[in-house]
Amino acid sequence: MERIGQSRAVYPILFFVMFSDNRNIENLQQLYADIKKYILLQKDYAKLEMVEKLTMLASAFAMAFILIVLGMIALLCLLFAAAYAMAPLVGGLPVSFLLITGVVLMMTGAACIWRKKLFTNPIVHFLSKLFLDNPQQNNDENGKS
Repeated sequence: MERIGQSRAVYPILFFVMFSDNRNIENLQQLYADIKKYILLQKDYAKLEMVEKLTMLASAFAMAFILIVLGMIALLCLLFAAAYAMAPLVGGLPVSFLLITGVVLMMTGAACIWRKKLFTNPIVHFLSKLFLDNPQQNNDENGKS
C-alpha cells in the first residue's frame, strides 16, 4: 500500500519538473495567446460572414419588392388597356372589366393552389443556399468561373 501512495506523490513532482523550465512555460503562454487570438479571429470572421449574408438577403428582398411593385403597375396598365380594347367586342366597358376581373381572380386562385411550387420552394431554396452552403465550396465555384 505504501507503494501506491508513493507513486501518486511522484506524478505532481514530475509535472512540476516537466514544466519548470522557462522555455516550456513561455511555449505554453504563447500557445494560450495564439489560441485566444484564433478564437477572436474566428468570432470576427463569423460576424463578417453573417453581415455579408444578411446584406445579400436584404438586397434580394429589396430587389424582389421593387420588381413586384413595378410588375403590378405594369400589369394594372395592361389590364386597363385590355379592358378598353375588349369593350367594343363584348358589348361595353362594364362587361370587359368583369371579364378582366374574372381572369385576375383565376390567376389569383392558381397562385394560391400552386403557392408552394411558385413561392415557398424558391424562397426556401434561396435561403438554404445562402445560409447553409459551405463557404469553401462557394470559393471553389467562384474560382472555376
